[in-house]
Amino acid sequence: QVQLVESGGGLVQQGGSLRLSCAASGNIFSINVMGWYRRAPGKQHELVATITNGGRTTYADSVKGRFTISRDNAKNTVYLQMNSLKPEDTAVYYCRYSTSSAGTVREYWGQGTQVTVSS
Repeated sequence: QVQLVESGGGLVQQGGSLRLSCAASGNIFSINVMGWYRRAPGKQHELVATITNGGRTTYADSVKGRFTISRDNAKNTVYLQMNSLKPEDTAVYYCRYSTSSAGTVREYWGQGTQVTVSS
C-alpha cells in the first residue's frame, strides 16, 4: 500500500501562484510515475502533469508554460508549482502514484486538495 498526502491548495486571485505538494509513504518502488490530475465542477477528470522517477515530464497543453512539476526522490514527494493562475484552473487537484511490476500496474490517489482562482 502507498499513502499520498497532499497539501498547498487554497484560494488565490487570477495571476497568482500556488505550490502543491504530495508526499508518498509506504511500499514505494523506486521506478514509478507521480503526477497531478484535476476535476473541475461539471468537467471530466483530466491530467495536469506527470513526472517519472527519472525526471521525464508531461504536461497538459492548457498548463504548459505556467505549471512546473518536480520531485524529490529522497523524500518521495512531488510538487506542482502553478503560476499565472486562471479561473479555469479552479478544481480539486489529485496526486497519483503508479508503478508497474511483472505486468501489473498499481496506482494510488491522494484525497484531493481544492484550488480556487478568483477573477
